[in-house]
Amino acid sequence: MKLTRIIVGLSALMAASPALSAELTVWADATRQPAVEAFQAAHPEITVNLIVDDGSSGASGTFQTKIGLADQAGEGWPDVVFSTQNNDAAWASKETNGVQAFAQVLNEGFLDQAFLDGFTPGALDPVTVDGKVYGLRNDLAPVLFWYNKALLDQFGYAPPATWEDYQALGDKLAADHPGYFLGAIGDSFEGPYVYYWSGEAPIFQVDGDTFKSDTAAANTVKVNNLIDHMVANKTLTLDSLFGAAFVATADHLVAIPGAAWYAGALFQNPGGVNAKAGDWVAAPPLYWTDGAKVTGNVGGGVWYASSHTANADAVKVFLQFIVSDEKTAGTGGLPAYKSAADKWLDAQASSGFYAGDFKAAISAAAASVWSGWGYPNFSPETAWAKVITPGLASGKTMADLAADWQQEMKNEAQVVGYTVE
Repeated sequence: MKLTRIIVGLSALMAASPALSAELTVWADATRQPAVEAFQAAHPEITVNLIVDDGSSGASGTFQTKIGLADQAGEGWPDVVFSTQNNDAAWASKETNGVQAFAQVLNEGFLDQAFLDGFTPGALDPVTVDGKVYGLRNDLAPVLFWYNKALLDQFGYAPPATWEDYQALGDKLAADHPGYFLGAIGDSFEGPYVYYWSGEAPIFQVDGDTFKSDTAAANTVKVNNLIDHMVANKTLTLDSLFGAAFVATADHLVAIPGAAWYAGALFQNPGGVNAKAGDWVAAPPLYWTDGAKVTGNVGGGVWYASSHTANADAVKVFLQFIVSDEKTAGTGGLPAYKSAADKWLDAQASSGFYAGDFKAAISAAAASVWSGWGYPNFSPETAWAKVITPGLASGKTMADLAADWQQEMKNEAQVVGYTVE
């Protein structure tokens, strides 16, 4: 069997040579490495040169930066790229400085429509531009509500169903069980996606070439107040979800709103919560008492085929395997491809690891992602990291910082060519 060759970092970019007929260059993060190796094992006729990078995690822009370098050099493009961001299609679908768009159109003969129809309805919406599909979602990452049934039972509390209930639970914990908490917003993704997107806050919207953000809207203010209230009573921490401080206190985590991929990445991760079987429940998403039963989405990641590839047949085989193989699809989360998703849900439900109706909760979340969130050519995470993270750390509140956050997002929108309102 041919071995996957792994190159870490950017140094190999400009040295990349034209791909061979049975050889692929793939850029992906370390989390995707086992899936790529599984493909190599299943298809030894295709050699995979895996270049491990950060997958544009945290809106680093690695994907776009590296493609820009290749465009300038006129060579060095990979055959396939994985990105953790769902908004890359906004730029990867467009010609840049006279160079053809990087992303290959997938639904105009490149991949069979019957295969594309196998995705969960709506899964490809973030990577569809003007009716053309430019990427394949790796997994679905709807936000649902996770709670520790063992702790809630011990304390005599009912699990919350609404955001108002969630805040009230925080008050009870702060008063009766100080030190126990209900989540963290120390990373750049939790705030925008878990709280504001799920809370129907119109802070990140696109209408054609116009970007809109309203941090004074009623729902935005409700989320601001929720965060400020719970940070103040210490039931919402400023720790990173996978940082040492969070992990050290994970046994005091009572509940947390978060993505479907928390199932494997957080709760069943020895380096995370490392939960005990039967303690945790995956519940339907929280919602405002006076709002719609909708939720947010945290990543999910996308696989892109290069329009420059000289190995289209091998790329097709790779893409179809990586998103639909029932053993590897989804990278530990809910696969975007429906047949693989059904198998994953059945396996999780039958394992008995989670109490409650795991499959129903995940399915409800996947079907209720709020459509009022946009996918422009930049991420809310960069503005959050620049304005909110240091602001909260210095003792300021979301009420103090919201206007500056909005302005920073609008500034970023203008830089990449959007008209702002």
